[in-house]
Amino acid sequence: MEKRVFENPDIKDKVTLLESSLDTNGAYTLLQVELEAGGGNSLHYHTSFSEEFTAVDGVLSIGLKKRQLHLKPGQHTTAAINQLHRFYNATDKTITFNVKLVPGSVEFEKCIAIGYGLASDGHTKKGIPRKLDHLALLLDLSNTRLTGFFSLILPYLLFRARKARRNGTLTTLENKYWYRPFEVHRPPVKKMAQH
Repeated sequence: MEKRVFENPDIKDKVTLLESSLDTNGAYTLLQVELEAGGGNSLHYHTSFSEEFTAVDGVLSIGLKKRQLHLKPGQHTTAAINQLHRFYNATDKTITFNVKLVPGSVEFEKCIAIGYGLASDGHTKKGIPRKLDHLALLLDLSNTRLTGFFSLILPYLLFRARKARRNGTLTTLENKYWYRPFEVHRPPVKKMAQH
């Protein structure tokens, strides 16, 4: 059975893939996130999809542009394409929220599986892969663009990501961490009796 729940001990969250882009014919990807107290990510943006955040349980804090939003269950906000944003848990309890990517992104889903797999196996520090090629691939797969120092070296990282795709590094990570929902499983071919 395919794996749809991913845990990252570094950034204190658990992600459940509720609906894959493959399930929705590319219309959207729907994730549910359980985020521990103090967990969250840094400012970033995406160039190919928007993210709609909906609080499910607890208060979800969102940094959006220069505003800080605190969403209660049922409330939502959207980070548009190219809009700086971050999410975090400023409370002392675990919170739950949904994230809807529009359009859907199998590459982002793959990034979650690989990135969280690396973290679970101890190959990250504070959520950042220890190997530069792994970091480059995750930024490329997730279509994530960071601010600060990482924005200055982004062209180099994207170059490394292309190289890591060509040299088989991505395939190795996919084989270890990705459930390959796109593969067709066929029954074994029966041999015909020979006369």
